[in-house]
Amino acid sequence: MRINLRPYQLLLVTAALVSSGYYVGKNRSEQQSADIARVTLTQQSLQDQQAQVEALREDAQEKLTGMIIKLGDMQAQIRRLDALGEKLAERANLPVEEFGFGAEPAVGGPTTELASYLVESSDDVIIGMNELLADLENKSMQLNALESILMSHHVDEQSYLAGRPVTAGWLSSYYGIRKDPFSGQPAMHNGLDFAGTEGDPVVATGAGLVTWSGERYGYGNLIEIDHGDGLVTRYGHNKEIKVALGDVVTKGQHIGIMGSTGRSTGAHVHYEVLRNGIQQDPLPYVSRN
Repeated sequence: MRINLRPYQLLLVTAALVSSGYYVGKNRSEQQSADIARVTLTQQSLQDQQAQVEALREDAQEKLTGMIIKLGDMQAQIRRLDALGEKLAERANLPVEEFGFGAEPAVGGPTTELASYLVESSDDVIIGMNELLADLENKSMQLNALESILMSHHVDEQSYLAGRPVTAGWLSSYYGIRKDPFSGQPAMHNGLDFAGTEGDPVVATGAGLVTWSGERYGYGNLIEIDHGDGLVTRYGHNKEIKVALGDVVTKGQHIGIMGSTGRSTGAHVHYEVLRNGIQQDPLPYVSRN
């Protein structure tokens, strides 16, 4: 049997249900469900935050462990620098104690076994790294000073003139009076000529400072090197110059390319040695060992 309620009757039934507490119970149940959902969401958020914090902690521990390993590497580097410094000082006949090589680093390098402890004291690791960096800088300055001394000794040895200004070719003209190749008249030849093939390398016969690099009348493309103690060498007729004015060159360094520029009849190097501005016979220097 179906009952059809008129609108005013439906209103009366609804009022009766409200008064009986049916709708109140329904609203209360919905509120409880919403509260449970909020608690669940809050718990999930807390779990997510806990996972993020754990990931950050693991990342920080990993980075700190890396810092600890780096400390050990730095300490090993200092020890290698000390060993190198002592060896170089001995070779230069210098007292090792003047440079402080061999002194223990300010801070020892912790090992990875200490990681669990040092994770809680990262400030100690940072302090240790700063002290080791300062020690490294000090060692570097000591080595620079030692290098300067050794370089000075090396330049003294290297500035000793010896050998030929070419790596290939032959001695084609000697120092002294000869027949001028252009005029046919006797004339003074103030150097030695080393003939060869155009493009052959021209090399420095001693270490020194380049005091001329460019064209010069009669010489063509000329290189002039001051070796100190009043000694100067000249390398003429280059096809190309490989050094610039003010360059410091070493013994045997490739400084030019053999050519025939200037007053020349063929590819060769005109080689001069001057002492206190006066040309000398280069042959004794060339013949040195």
